Amino acid sequence: MRFLLPFLFLIAACSTLKPTAKNLSYSEDLREMDYPYNVQYFDIQTHKMAFMDVAAKAKYIGVVVLFHGKNFNGSYWHKTADDLSKAGFRVIIPDQLGFGKSDKPIDYQYSFHALASNTAQLLDSLKLDKVSIVGHSMGGMLAARFALMYPQRVSKLSLVNPIGLEDWKRVVPYTPLDKRIEGELKQTRESIIDYQRKSYYDGNWKPEYEVAAAHLIGWAQGPDKQKIATVSALTYEMVFTQPVLYEFNLLSMPTLLIIGERDRTAIGKNLVSKEVGKDLGRYDLLGQKTCNKISKCEIVHLKSIGHLPQIEAYSEYIRALKAFLI
Repeated sequence: MRFLLPFLFLIAACSTLKPTAKNLSYSEDLREMDYPYNVQYFDIQTHKMAFMDVAAKAKYIGVVVLFHGKNFNGSYWHKTADDLSKAGFRVIIPDQLGFGKSDKPIDYQYSFHALASNTAQLLDSLKLDKVSIVGHSMGGMLAARFALMYPQRVSKLSLVNPIGLEDWKRVVPYTPLDKRIEGELKQTRESIIDYQRKSYYDGNWKPEYEVAAAHLIGWAQGPDKQKIATVSALTYEMVFTQPVLYEFNLLSMPTLLIIGERDRTAIGKNLVSKEVGKDLGRYDLLGQKTCNKISKCEIVHLKSIGHLPQIEAYSEYIRALKAFLI
């Protein structure tokens, strides 16, 4: 395993906060997109895994690893990383294989076990043993899998509006991979914004929300759209077919759930009837139900907040997260 010299260095984290142009175009590795911190690379077999390593800016407390969601990459953690760094944490922010600036092989067996193992190898290379994990959305599923595989390494586990609190495949019809790829290829700037507006922000949209969607828009309008669509379909398969909720009772470390109760995110909700769909993604119910399964769990309910507390209600979110981690 080895590190490659970073090819990007940003002068300020705010450089990621530029409005997204309608003609934005990104390559598969997001080489055109600025990240808030220095990007390094770690070799996983023949693939490169991108990550950011943010040093503690106060008296050292420990290490926090941030896991991104499926429709995101490590860059949207910039405010969280900055505040945790100021509090005394070293912060590791990987882009998982298939996401962000990391390689996106189409002949790879995407699984939460594999991604967790990759992250463990990254931490080994950095000589980091005990860490706290924070996962958002799909990153919550991965964080739970990592904690189940490596319980001795996880001091604390934080899940921010994690998906996978219900088993969609019990009610949602399966979509074959080729059909999923076809659907991904139809993505446009307008459809991406429309989905996030409805699913994440309760029908509202602000210019700053487009920042978290910029990479998806750039890919949809970019030269590697076919490959991105294929990898997205493969990782969708992982999310849909590899639930972790049946093992929540096995989590032994202190766990925090931060739940925006307005969230109604549910994979495949558009494929079921309205009668079935109205009961999917009920985070106002799923959060407490999940916490009840975990022996050392506490929960913070954020009313009138959706899928992205770290964007919609940052002050409340970071206050709860820091109080738990410190």
